[in-house]
Amino acid sequence: MIPLAVALLVLAILGAPLFALIATSALFGFHREEIDLSVIAIEIYRIAEMPALVAIPLFTFAGYLLGESKAPDRLVRLTRVFLGGLPGGLAVVSLVTCALFTAFTGASGVTIVALGALLYPALLRAGYPERFSLGLVTTSGSLGLLFAPALPLILYGVVAQQMQLDQPVGIDDVFAAGVLPGLLMVAALSAWSLWTCRRSGHARARISGAEVRSALRDSLWEIPLPFVVLGGIYGGWFALSEAAAVTAFYVLLVTVVVRREVHLRRLAAVMRESMVMVGAILIILAVSLASTNYLIDTEVPTRMFDAIRARIDDRLTFLILLNLFLLALGMMLDIFSAIVIVVPIALPVAVGYGIDPVHLGIIFLANMQLGYITPPVGMNLFIASYRFERPVLEVYRATVPFFAILLAVVLVVTYWPALSLLLVRG
Repeated sequence: MIPLAVALLVLAILGAPLFALIATSALFGFHREEIDLSVIAIEIYRIAEMPALVAIPLFTFAGYLLGESKAPDRLVRLTRVFLGGLPGGLAVVSLVTCALFTAFTGASGVTIVALGALLYPALLRAGYPERFSLGLVTTSGSLGLLFAPALPLILYGVVAQQMQLDQPVGIDDVFAAGVLPGLLMVAALSAWSLWTCRRSGHARARISGAEVRSALRDSLWEIPLPFVVLGGIYGGWFALSEAAAVTAFYVLLVTVVVRREVHLRRLAAVMRESMVMVGAILIILAVSLASTNYLIDTEVPTRMFDAIRARIDDRLTFLILLNLFLLALGMMLDIFSAIVIVVPIALPVAVGYGIDPVHLGIIFLANMQLGYITPPVGMNLFIASYRFERPVLEVYRATVPFFAILLAVVLVVTYWPALSLLLVRG
């Protein structure tokens, strides 16, 4: 196994596709156990029969359409008319807007690129310090991954369901579990922004009633969207896949037919771009589930739990090490790859320590979200450096206060399970 591991590591460094590396390790493992290799093909076919998986391409397509339209501009304007009157209100507008946008696109880097051109210059024009503005927009890009219908929440639920745990993991449970931790993150950063800008009178904007009415009319088609998705799921009107279909159809109708912001000639390109991303996620998921079956058959999680338990007695120490591991993982891997590779191994071990699988999902995603802005190699730090043409060291310094606040919230989320489970278990 050691020569294979070295060979796979070399191939990874040389840029081999991740799904090919996972598939190779799974094929080799099944071959050693003398299991028919057709199990890989069966696993790839099996994901096509998962009803919840239909939601991934539909929500992704809807997110790409929203990013292509002028919905981000309207979202910024809408939040600004309600929050812009506060000292530091535009900073709160940036946080809320980015969180909502990321929830539908599922990709934090896209948020920085799509909304950065709007928010960063607006913050500077309003008189906010350049370092504060840079740190705020960079950090805001990683918010929203805990809010439904973010793709990482769906993907975690899909992977966890394949683990055949004694305690089932519903995707709607994962959606509900992310609400309070996500709100706490937004609230903590908003409180810091308001405190920092409390004396910035020049950042205060007067909003007239006419402007409020105009912003509401302008956003008339976007306002119902969260209520349709979440209200439909939790109201029992339709399942997750049906909610995704309704969302995709609604966004397609609004952006292409009603507002005509995405031309029919551009629609095919948007479809292709969104499905390329979906295809990458699904092929990695397919071979990872096959690899997971191999791990379960050979009792790797059980042996790993026994080995860890022999060295770590209490749950608190395990959670501390898990936080450190996930932060490092978040710097090096994109969130989708991390979910399908690490969750099948970490989940059974965590359950052995008495950690609720739904709570673990929120711990996992919160840490991965923080990993995007963790120096020295957090992905969003480099995206912001490129997008705003600032040295990466300057971006590091700008994000330090925001990183410290989010780290404190992640620790609260980790060690206070009730915050995640209150809306799930009651």
